Amino acid sequence: MAKVHEAVDFSSLLGNLDGISDAQLEAHFGLYNGYVKKLNEIEEKLESTDKASVNYSFGEYSELKRRYVVPYNGTYLHQMYFENLAQDGGEMSDELGKAVSETYGSVDEYWADLRSSAASTPGWVLTCKNTRDGRVMNHVVYEHHVGLPADQEILMALDCWEHAFMIDYGTKKAQYLDAFVKNVDWGVVNSRFKV
Repeated sequence: MAKVHEAVDFSSLLGNLDGISDAQLEAHFGLYNGYVKKLNEIEEKLESTDKASVNYSFGEYSELKRRYVVPYNGTYLHQMYFENLAQDGGEMSDELGKAVSETYGSVDEYWADLRSSAASTPGWVLTCKNTRDGRVMNHVVYEHHVGLPADQEILMALDCWEHAFMIDYGTKKAQYLDAFVKNVDWGVVNSRFKV
């Protein structure tokens, strides 16, 4: 079987972010590439693994199916994260600002919620638009796949795993969040909101 999932080259970010070093990015790219590789490996194994010997307690097929979402989301959340980074990324659109304010009361309260959410997780914070009611909310996601409600369109992905900031900031996550906020590519986030 040919590889279904291909890693995207995000090397254009190198030398172009304020407060996120090339060394940090290159280490992060390596981890992302590992998720892509593991996702392809699991898909290949799923094609050839015995489906008749499955049960809830254990079975190779069962375990592959249960763990599939980890490298899948690891791959695509990282892609969204790197896509929503850029130096001089513009401004939040008026439309998105209005939607954020309808949920949080103000854009400043949205940022406060994002920071508090980031402090609450070793995983991800995803700013999402609910496809049922249109609300824009931050969600805390653990292990790439635990905690995201149904019917959400991801607008912005914030990687809060230590691998996203340890080289640059050690355990000072708040300083990493400052750097992330300075490097949001609002053109990308605004376009995701319009969809």
